[in-house]
Amino acid sequence: MDKIWLNSYPEGVPAEIDNTQYSSVTHLLEESFRQYADRNAYVCMDKFLTYREVDQMSRQLGAWLQSKGLQKGARVAIMLPNVLQYPVAMAGILRAGYTVVNVNPLYTPRELQHQLNDSGAEAIIVLENFATTVEQVLANTKVKHVIVGSMGDLLGGLKGAIVNFVVRNVKKMVPAYSLPSAVSFKKVLAEGSRMTLQPVQLGHEDIAFLQYTGGTTGVSKGAVLLHRNVISNVLQNEAWLGLDTSGKQVVFVCALPLYHIYSLTISAFMGMRFGGLNILVPNPRDIPGFVKELAKYPVVVFPAVNTLYNALLNNPDFAKLDFSSYKVCNGGGMAVQQAVADRWLKLTGTPIIEGYGLSETSPVATANRVDIKEFTGTIGLPIPSTEIKILDDDGVEVALGQPGEIAIRGPQVMAGYWQRPEETAKTMTADGFFKTGDVGIMDERGYTRIVDRKKDMILVSGFNVYPNEVEGVVAAHPGVLEVACIGVPDKNSGEAVKLFVVRKDPNLTAEDIQEFCKHELTAYKKPKYIEFRDELPKTNVGKILRRQLRDEKQAA
Repeated sequence: MDKIWLNSYPEGVPAEIDNTQYSSVTHLLEESFRQYADRNAYVCMDKFLTYREVDQMSRQLGAWLQSKGLQKGARVAIMLPNVLQYPVAMAGILRAGYTVVNVNPLYTPRELQHQLNDSGAEAIIVLENFATTVEQVLANTKVKHVIVGSMGDLLGGLKGAIVNFVVRNVKKMVPAYSLPSAVSFKKVLAEGSRMTLQPVQLGHEDIAFLQYTGGTTGVSKGAVLLHRNVISNVLQNEAWLGLDTSGKQVVFVCALPLYHIYSLTISAFMGMRFGGLNILVPNPRDIPGFVKELAKYPVVVFPAVNTLYNALLNNPDFAKLDFSSYKVCNGGGMAVQQAVADRWLKLTGTPIIEGYGLSETSPVATANRVDIKEFTGTIGLPIPSTEIKILDDDGVEVALGQPGEIAIRGPQVMAGYWQRPEETAKTMTADGFFKTGDVGIMDERGYTRIVDRKKDMILVSGFNVYPNEVEGVVAAHPGVLEVACIGVPDKNSGEAVKLFVVRKDPNLTAEDIQEFCKHELTAYKKPKYIEFRDELPKTNVGKILRRQLRDEKQAA
């Protein structure tokens, strides 16, 4: 199939990007450190770090790691939420010639041990709030160096009241731990200041990140992201967004966790490429606190997931903010629901630009045009230098308008899964396409609509039911806050549709939802069972975990 999507590109967006302008991610970072030295790069709890400070501190941290004898390519884990230490640690590891292993700070000891051992990490940088987890598994891993950070480490120069608040309240959330050989983050910087970071020759094919897939689809696997992959996706997104960065500084909201590839690329790397300011939000689930932070800055780029947009829309104080600076609101990580998108556009005047990607694609593969005036219900077009095919079960490309598995080829596609050649072979085609496991339909303009994950599809009397469609309908009911849809065994139809609903209206009944669905869904798609919950299980990015709901039902 020809690249039909190019006919739908906005004027000025190139078909291809040139990723040879940077030899490595480090090259990109160091250019920004020089070019924007006096600008603020990050802010957290009213404390700013300039590009010069991130440059200096990451040099110190990198030099300290090198002094421990780690060889080029060694894996170093980061187990931090969105705090000021994260960008310093990330840049320091990369500049020292090592590979970053991003770790969810809320991992259980079992999950952490698997990731540290699978990656072969030799060092870990962790916030003290989560150090007890490291303590429980350290002896069973190859980790030789532990750096422990504290919320107050980089908050020097703040008003005494804020520092006191952090020490008084945040310290209470630090479980007791014992890591006798650990070194404090501040001590590492102090010792590193007396050392010199040795330059390391890095190229496109060196590994920048091991980005673990989170385990929501089975055993957590490390997607091998090369320097080339990350550089390419930053430049692809830059070309697609076409933001004017010649005037005021571009302000990014960094509420999604930086250990997640979506936030890492769209907030951290895009922000640094533009010389932007990233607002680090350690706990976006504290919606009132998050809204107070948003009120302080002229936000320009706001990447989020559907659940976060929805939560903000249901906070009365959010509606009082000034949205005049908002230019790009990216929706990713999960399907954006029409009802949420419509409300967001009505309130802010800025549409949610839904895109699509995975850890394996660094992450962005497709996006809607930035100049859309309303929600499209599609994941948009392949971004520059990206190709998409829709394949049947035999790997043959289907006709336009027919459903099949989305497969992606481009410079942002991973090199494979870390030390799992069999898994890599299952997902990569001979001609270099990555098979996503998502079912989609491409139209004649090149726009793709996701139907669902293959494994989430529900089979009712031989008919395919896609949870995204059912959830999208039910979410439009004014009494529904959140909804998840799964298939459950049924002796008559093989499977039946079951909903889990969080109410917005406490008086909402199952009958109300059934009546609503009667007018919106054909008979076999209608929910047979409805269960009300106070909350739904989610990943740390806010993606609803259908698999966990399915597992609960099977165990019951």
